[in-house]
Amino acid sequence: MKKIFILFFILSTCNSFSQGTRLLRQPTMSSSEIVFVHGADLWKASLKGGDAMRLTSNIGLESDPHFSKDGKWIAFTAQYDGNSDVYLVSAKGGEPKRLTYHPTGDFVQGWTPDGKILFRSGREGRPTQTSKFYTVSIKGEMPNAFEVPRGAYGKISEDNKYIAYTPITSWDVEWRNYRGGQAMPIWILNLKTKSLIKTPQRDGERHVNPVWYNNNVYYISERDYTANIWTYNIKTKEESQITFHKKFDVKNIDANKNGIVYEQGGFLHLLNPNTKETNQIVINVDGDLNYSRVRWMDVRGKNLTNPNVSPNGKRAVFEYRGEIFTVPKENGTWRNITNSNKVADRSPVWSPKGNKIAWFSDKNGEYELVLANQKGENQISVKLPNPTFYFQPDWSPDGKYIAYTDTNFVIWILNIETKKITKVDADGYAHPNRTMNPKWSPDSDWIAYSKQNNNNFKSIFAYQISTKKIVQITDPIADAITPVWDTSGKYIYTLASTDYGLQTGWLDMSSYDPSVSRALYAIVLNSKDKAPVLPKTDEETIKKETDSKKEKKEAKKIAEKVKVIINENGLFERAVALKLPVRNYVGLLKGPKNKVFISESKLNSPGLIVHSYDVTKEKATVFATGVSSMNASNDRSSILISKKGSWSIESAKAEKAGKKSLATNMKIKIDPKAEAHQIFKEGWRFMRDFLYVDNVHGAPWNDVYKWYSPWINDVKHRSDLNYVVDIMSGEVAIGHSYVSGGDYPKINRVPVGLLGADFEVHKGFYRFKKIYKGERWNPKIKAPLGLPGIKINEGDYILAINGVALTSKMNPFQLLEQTAEREIYIKTNSKPSLKEAKSVLITPISNERSLRSIDWVESNRRKVDKLSNGKLAYVYVPNTSGLGFTSFNRYYFSQQDKKGVIIDERNNGGGSAADYMIDIMSREVIGYFNSKSESRRPWTTPMAGIWGPKVMIINERAGSGGDLLPYMFKEKNMGPLVGTKTWGGLVGTWDTPRFIDGGRMVAPRGGFYDVDGNWAVEGEGVAPDIEVHQDPSQVLLGKDPQLEKAVAEALRLLKGNEFKLKPEPKAPIRSKRPKNYKTDK
Repeated sequence: MKKIFILFFILSTCNSFSQGTRLLRQPTMSSSEIVFVHGADLWKASLKGGDAMRLTSNIGLESDPHFSKDGKWIAFTAQYDGNSDVYLVSAKGGEPKRLTYHPTGDFVQGWTPDGKILFRSGREGRPTQTSKFYTVSIKGEMPNAFEVPRGAYGKISEDNKYIAYTPITSWDVEWRNYRGGQAMPIWILNLKTKSLIKTPQRDGERHVNPVWYNNNVYYISERDYTANIWTYNIKTKEESQITFHKKFDVKNIDANKNGIVYEQGGFLHLLNPNTKETNQIVINVDGDLNYSRVRWMDVRGKNLTNPNVSPNGKRAVFEYRGEIFTVPKENGTWRNITNSNKVADRSPVWSPKGNKIAWFSDKNGEYELVLANQKGENQISVKLPNPTFYFQPDWSPDGKYIAYTDTNFVIWILNIETKKITKVDADGYAHPNRTMNPKWSPDSDWIAYSKQNNNNFKSIFAYQISTKKIVQITDPIADAITPVWDTSGKYIYTLASTDYGLQTGWLDMSSYDPSVSRALYAIVLNSKDKAPVLPKTDEETIKKETDSKKEKKEAKKIAEKVKVIINENGLFERAVALKLPVRNYVGLLKGPKNKVFISESKLNSPGLIVHSYDVTKEKATVFATGVSSMNASNDRSSILISKKGSWSIESAKAEKAGKKSLATNMKIKIDPKAEAHQIFKEGWRFMRDFLYVDNVHGAPWNDVYKWYSPWINDVKHRSDLNYVVDIMSGEVAIGHSYVSGGDYPKINRVPVGLLGADFEVHKGFYRFKKIYKGERWNPKIKAPLGLPGIKINEGDYILAINGVALTSKMNPFQLLEQTAEREIYIKTNSKPSLKEAKSVLITPISNERSLRSIDWVESNRRKVDKLSNGKLAYVYVPNTSGLGFTSFNRYYFSQQDKKGVIIDERNNGGGSAADYMIDIMSREVIGYFNSKSESRRPWTTPMAGIWGPKVMIINERAGSGGDLLPYMFKEKNMGPLVGTKTWGGLVGTWDTPRFIDGGRMVAPRGGFYDVDGNWAVEGEGVAPDIEVHQDPSQVLLGKDPQLEKAVAEALRLLKGNEFKLKPEPKAPIRSKRPKNYKTDK
């Protein structure tokens, strides 16, 4: 038996070793070697497998490697100077050479047949052409735009006749089974005739990553619900499936005469396209990968979260990176009381006596509540029902209970002695701002909390521990938040608003404009008690003489013993408004006797203004400004305040906060490998617990964890971890499941200045082909060459930058390094000569996106005006957030003299539900008011609007709120949709917690379904009524097929239906008298 076991162990070990290293990504191959990305660096190995050799070792990301045809060079994207640029390195290794310098990211796609490097860049991006292809020589001269109007991923055929490409990048590349507007075919463009062929989509599936092999196009398709390699013959128009993987998707393919190399299941494989035989290339990677090394890191005050303060104000406790730290006010030093790299310890809270600290910990696989002494010793874990994520623990003043909330807005109370956990109440609606946070009464028999009513206004409720009774404290006519108990237990203070109105639709754009103001109220809980602010008068009083010490002690004893009594009869009428100007107050904090702290949000003011309010005097004084958070000690004597990344413990009785800060410059020892496992498990739980439905869309969720958790063993960089978490979350088959951020290395970025212009080469020099001047009425847009007095014209030559002569053999952006937002001199001339050239002082900018976007918008507006002979308005909606709200209002109302309107929502990045826009566009004229002016032109009622046909343009990069806007437009029958199907990502996203290292994952929280009760739009998109694609041949001629079709359709609808103002009728005669009124007979 022992021999059998040893044999099994040997076989298992050999099998594990033969598996090789995982997370080998983005492969490219020469005739004998393969280069790939691992740990954000480039590595090289034999095509036969074996040990890999490292090619690059930069702290930034290296990606997108591509072998030159002769196998001598590798072009790749890297961040050596902070920005993503094109680099070149010898296949033998050595120092990489930088080839591009533009501050917009440049991403290598491959090589052209004549030996140039093809890359994607958004340097000339505008809404419908966010990126396109460029080529650059290995000498590193100025890149040239490739003759394709927009492009993302592509390869040129070996005979240089075609380019196979995808026109756009995908917002959510790991979205499994996706069938929305960004699920596009491969576009195959004839470079000579500009005729277009598209790979066939039988089920609306996504085709990506095209490569050429034997003059056929190979690409990745998810037609059978797993991404596999397919091929398309451009001559016969036939397609066929080449690989048949079932569990893990094929990713990142490359091809040459050897076949096709691809990534699948974390490993690399070599495919013979002719025989369809595929084999893993077993590669072992071993090296000094600094990211994954155990190391010490600095902890800064600005990074600390979930603060709490000890009852006597001697120490503060914080959460940082899954650890619990305590920091002294004055004496001693900071302390890490958990030291748990493999664990997320969160939301610490101090006990009322100060001898214990509680927090949530996932050390046993699911979050539990941990109780320990103040040094983190003698830990006791309490299992919690319905394991999920938890928030806002609050310890009762008597130390017997802890109240907290969970993912699903449920309040729970833990009896610390018996470990019994009671479900108290649940909020009626999900909301991005978690306001249902329990607060203990002074006698520990009640918790108060703010809960949403059916009308979406919040009321204060109270739950009694002894009777399990719930009492509604305030009525639903006002929106009441942040309850605070008075020390006497007689009152609950709250902030309430009666103008909350449209804020109940927090997801809607109609909530943007209305401001919310709140007043301070005291709720008298017992009908036998008096209001805290009864009228007063100064009178002489007669004091009774007594020397009874016993009576004084008894009175003091009664005063100290608080018993909260809530009498429901007439409770709503006992809300007493306290004297305080009504403003945008956002929170309350408990204070000492007769005191409460009020935080105020003020427009254009950094942080919050905290007022100290004396209830008896009804007087507020400013306690602190610029505050980002505040917490009170259990005994109300101390306040922990955060300002500009610094923390301080203040006396609650002080008039103003002091200037002394806590010493929060701490150290933490991190183990990235251990953290990676915790973060992966956390992401798996987040999607399980925070997703808007309970079934994770039918994904075999426990199996998914087993499939991908072994990959984490080979994570050597934060980008690898994001990659795996993203793939895992993509198994849910939902949009918006973005994964980003985390502990990336900090890279010094070299800023490159931009002039706001397009260049062209002429007579060996550069000249200004187009100068972007920022149009008009755009105070936030800077145009370096557009200011009056800077006399530079289109067609002028730029001959020198900061004293360095410039020719077309040089890259001008290289000379613009370190010039962004700094004044520099350039020399220009109308002739290609430095002789008589003028020196001009300008200020380069760091980004041209706004300049180019506003030029595109205004050009479209002028084009629509011209095509319609002045009859149609043009309104661009870039998103359904603040920028889109502003753009809509700017362009819609300034053109309300037009007869109809084109609403262009292409590349609408989403945001809120644009109900406001729909409401405005749905307006109809119901009458007029005359205007006694010379023209007698009347006003319509409603006054503001466009009373004619409306046509909306959509495309595949309009999504989220950009999906809902055309959906509502269509449901309201407001007009036709022209263009291509939208993204199809209509879910709401909010409140998924961050990972312990600050990284982010989104588990969508709200799904959309229609009035018939069917899930809608998500994963599908909104289809146009009139489908129009941006055919490259037309776009290259300067046309916009979608815009032009929309104008033609609007004019067709307008024909014979132009709105005309009703002229003012004849003046009425309303003064009437009986006959003979003059003679009164």
